[in-house]
Amino acid sequence: MSNEYKDDEIMGKAYDSRLMKRLLQYAKPYFLYLLLAIIMMIGITALELLRPYLLKITIDDYITGYKKPMYEMEINAPYKGIIFNNKKYVRLDSIDIEERVNFTSYPVVNIIQENGDYYLGDYNSEIIEDRIHLDNESYTDFREIDIKGINKISAIFIISIILAFALNYLQVLILNYTSQKIVFNIRQEIFSHIQSLSISYFDKNPIGRLVTRVTNDTETLNEMYTSVLVNLFKDIFILIGIVFVMIKMDLTLALLSLTLLPLILIASIIFRKKIRVIYRLGRAQLAKINSTLNENITGMRIIQIFKREDKISTQFDEINTDYLKTAKKEITLFAIFRPSIEVIRSLGIATIIYYGGGQVVSNALEFGVLYAFIDYLQRFFEPILDLTEKYNILQSAMASSERIFTILDDNTIIENPINPFIPDNIKGKIEFKNVWFAYEGENWVLKDVSFIINPGDTVAFVGATGAGKSSIINLITRFYDIQKGEILIDDTNIKEYDKFQLRKNIGVVLQDVFLFTGTIEDNIRLNNSEISDDRIIEVSKYVNADYFINKLPLKYKEPVMERGSTLSSGERQLLAFARTLAYNPSILILDEATSSIDTETELLIQDALEKLIKGRTSIAVAHRLSTIQHADKIIVLSKGVIKEVGTHQELLAKEGMYYDLYKLQYKEDFSQ
Repeated sequence: MSNEYKDDEIMGKAYDSRLMKRLLQYAKPYFLYLLLAIIMMIGITALELLRPYLLKITIDDYITGYKKPMYEMEINAPYKGIIFNNKKYVRLDSIDIEERVNFTSYPVVNIIQENGDYYLGDYNSEIIEDRIHLDNESYTDFREIDIKGINKISAIFIISIILAFALNYLQVLILNYTSQKIVFNIRQEIFSHIQSLSISYFDKNPIGRLVTRVTNDTETLNEMYTSVLVNLFKDIFILIGIVFVMIKMDLTLALLSLTLLPLILIASIIFRKKIRVIYRLGRAQLAKINSTLNENITGMRIIQIFKREDKISTQFDEINTDYLKTAKKEITLFAIFRPSIEVIRSLGIATIIYYGGGQVVSNALEFGVLYAFIDYLQRFFEPILDLTEKYNILQSAMASSERIFTILDDNTIIENPINPFIPDNIKGKIEFKNVWFAYEGENWVLKDVSFIINPGDTVAFVGATGAGKSSIINLITRFYDIQKGEILIDDTNIKEYDKFQLRKNIGVVLQDVFLFTGTIEDNIRLNNSEISDDRIIEVSKYVNADYFINKLPLKYKEPVMERGSTLSSGERQLLAFARTLAYNPSILILDEATSSIDTETELLIQDALEKLIKGRTSIAVAHRLSTIQHADKIIVLSKGVIKEVGTHQELLAKEGMYYDLYKLQYKEDFSQ
């Protein structure tokens, strides 16, 4: 597997308190929003738990309320009741238990249904003759309190639904807004930190990995903030609330319901362990697919030139098939786990119906309580399923946060001095004093290098690949810091300069020109509003870039595709010249800037260079010696050591290393 995605295999712990503490720091500025979301979540949970209880009241107190016992009192008794045959009938449950002792002399009656008819009779008597038959009007009068109660409960039920909807809407809105702001800040911090890192960091870390950190890993954190962090409270509130209400209604049924909890825990633990292995494997295989796609799409030209489409397709098919098998295993595991929980839930409901139904039949339990228990038991399993399935999100978020914090904790930074030197202008004198430099350890790329470049001079560096030419350029711009010696610009150590001001005064044109997606003028201006359109046109004419720009359909507004793929290498190079010169640097660096340009374009650039280098310190790194013959000084490097210094003619006269390089290149040019 490519190193770019290798660390995606590392899942880490499902929960790491150290990482979670750091993640919560990002949520701290939005504490009030999150607190409001949690309060709303409590409200939503309470409203959801209220509904089964409302149905229980409706069934026990109103639908079957006519069966409840009533005191038969005088008509002037100070209680609300039903008037019938000059008597007032008051339900026992409408009188406080403490007060009932005062009414022991009153008979207790209730309505009895038999053969489709309704009778009013003694609550404890089975004697039919003592019962009073109720006509439809009388029965309706007795049920008026039930009808009003049902209407009242219905209104409360509807209000609870509307209120729950409103709270849920606001909670989701607040939570997602907060989550997006948190992730936005994290993403911004990562990108800003990446921008501040030294170039040496990018030498060791693939770009694809860093892109994944800024995009995929931050999105995983977004899932954690929205799906886990606050919703975790909801699941816990529901579980606690259901257990509390169930115990409050009937302790025996509650304990009977909770006997299934060990089965649920065992099933959840087994599922969690199994899914962790499969999820980890699937993530690694998906990373491998991404790596393969990135590599093959980038190298599509080579694949098609060597007609390797079938072979590459077969390789991708094998990787894709492995991922498909893992995905099937994941689906199978979910297909087993969910029905298993459903079986346990059904078993619990069956147990409640068996025991509770018997209690209802024997009048030891109200039917509404049994109904509410079944409803609560069904709801009890939902947060358990939710918590189990959120395990993967939490685990993935921990892994993503660890990788993100690895970047943020990396201090591979070229430090700016506490009190940086900011010059009014840079004249361009450059001096290396006994400079030793290595990218790693003591693998010295430059060894005791010393030279002076005077302001306005044009100096060229030549030498074989790996001689240290580009390293000198990187050191002048302070992309790296040296291990020994000093580098001075205008007799001031570059470590004392403000590094941003220093780089602003140095214009660099590289061999491999990078163009951004946008327009021609965007790539010259680079979002610097101080560079006017007139300045863009001026510098473009200066470097002869207008030669091809004016041929484009939209001229300076012409879109530039990714990496400037629609432009030739010569055109990209001319744009790079225009971009560099638009910033009017004091020091101009050309790092093999003409090595990949055709002869016609090179002539255009050479024409521009003669005007550009006037008044500027210019440094050229080139393999094509014909481009540097007029340099004021040529420095020949070999294995990090300066071998020769002089003008073109002086070095040829020495017949040393430069002479050998020139003769070799001349023969190559001649043979062509």
